[in-house]
Amino acid sequence: MKLLIQRVSEASVTVEGACTGAIDAGFMVLVGCRHDDTVADVEYLAGKLTTLRIFNDEAGRMNRSLIDTGGSVLLISQFTLYADTRKGNRPGFTLAGAPEHAESLFNFFIQTMQQKLGSNRVATGVFGAEMRVALINEGPVTIELTSDSQSWHSADTSLSKRN
Repeated sequence: MKLLIQRVSEASVTVEGACTGAIDAGFMVLVGCRHDDTVADVEYLAGKLTTLRIFNDEAGRMNRSLIDTGGSVLLISQFTLYADTRKGNRPGFTLAGAPEHAESLFNFFIQTMQQKLGSNRVATGVFGAEMRVALINEGPVTIELTSDSQSWHSADTSLSKRN
C-alpha cells in the first residue's frame, strides 16, 4: 500500500459537481492499494500517518503530528500510484489491486482513520469515481509512505517476474 501525503491548509474533492469531502488544515492523502496488500498494510500505514511529524512546532521545526495539531485527513483512492512506466509510453498497472480488493482495503483504511482521529476529522472522495481534487499545499510538503517493504510482503516485489 502506498500513500502520497500533502500537508495542506485546505483541500476538497468534488464528484459530478458535488463536494464529497473537504478539510481545513491537515493531510490530503492519495491512497494506492497493491494486489497483495492486507489489513496489516492498512494498520501499519494508519499508525504512521497519524503520528507522522511534519507540522511545524513553535520553533518552526517539523515536529508535530495530526494527533498533536488536531488536523484532518482527506483520503482519495488512487490506483495510479502503482503505475509502471519502465516500458513504452503507456503505464501498466500489474501491481495495483483489483478494484474489489482495493475498495475493501480503502474502506477499511477510512474506518481505521476514523477510529484513530474521529469521524469528523476524516473526509473522502468516492472510490472509482472521476474526481476533482483542490488543495493548498503548505510548505510545500509532500511525503510518500509505503508498506511494500514490510516483512509480511514477499521478498521479491519486482515487476520483472510479472511481465
